[in-house]
Amino acid sequence: MKTPASVKNKNVPKSSFICLQFLVTNEAVQDLIAKADTLLEALPYIQRFSGATFVVKYGGSFMDSPDENTRVSVARDVVFLEAVEIDPIVVHGGGKAITRAMEKAGLAATFVQGQRVTDEAAVKIVDDVLSREINPEIVKTINALGGNAVGFAGPDIFRCRKLLLDDPEHPGEKIDIGFVGEVTEVNVAPLKESIWCGFTPVISPTARGEDGKIYNCNADVAAARAAIALKARRLVFMSDVPGLLRDPKKPDSVIPHLKTTEVAGLKKTGVIDKGMIPKVDSAVAAIQTGVEKVSFVDGRVPHAVLLEIFTDEGNGTEIVL
Repeated sequence: MKTPASVKNKNVPKSSFICLQFLVTNEAVQDLIAKADTLLEALPYIQRFSGATFVVKYGGSFMDSPDENTRVSVARDVVFLEAVEIDPIVVHGGGKAITRAMEKAGLAATFVQGQRVTDEAAVKIVDDVLSREINPEIVKTINALGGNAVGFAGPDIFRCRKLLLDDPEHPGEKIDIGFVGEVTEVNVAPLKESIWCGFTPVISPTARGEDGKIYNCNADVAAARAAIALKARRLVFMSDVPGLLRDPKKPDSVIPHLKTTEVAGLKKTGVIDKGMIPKVDSAVAAIQTGVEKVSFVDGRVPHAVLLEIFTDEGNGTEIVL
């Protein structure tokens, strides 16, 4: 070991150099030990989940980040899952990119009850952005990091029915928001074939409707339907919030653990509201049909997926039966 430059050529006893070298070496060893402890903490989870299917809902907003580390963090997590013989499925969003594309085309983005109003012109933009821009970019990122991913346009995987919203001002009446659907079926054959061949499917959240047309769908619902159809062990929702918050104005009010039986009460008090309703309802549906646990994690935290799956404490909110 070289003597640190800061103490060269000074009148310092030789024993001090030895002590300093010992401290530096000891710190390096302690760092290695800490890394080994982390691996050992992950070991039982790796053993438990080997061969299991995990569905990750990957918010398209992370692809918008100017920070390259944020853009690739989730992709690295997916590659890690592949490496420890877990079979990941990725369903992604892309709301911000869709809004930008619509504005460029002179179309205003309008939302009703958290759902994007999607006319015939808008749905074409939605499908183009999701299936032909964001999807290939995510696949490219995963593969560039040493993973094996393959992209699927949503209409090749998902079937849906037209979504009509309840009109709160006119009970019994419905609001038509255009080409917006609710996923009802999942074509699992190509997904299972991809997994069998060692590839991670990456799916956009559009679907084929009963009328044969393409519909825009909620990515959270699509991910939950995929988890149910594939009998996944875990479902992870990634977003840009720390988890399910008891008070939306307080980021530190995360609810770490939630049972499905508590959901109705949180809806009544308004804790679960607006855009969180379809997410939480999808989580409950997934758990009630066999998914062991659903997690809401903050995708802005580096390796949030790995922290949730492979550590004792985890992060964000977990929903269980």
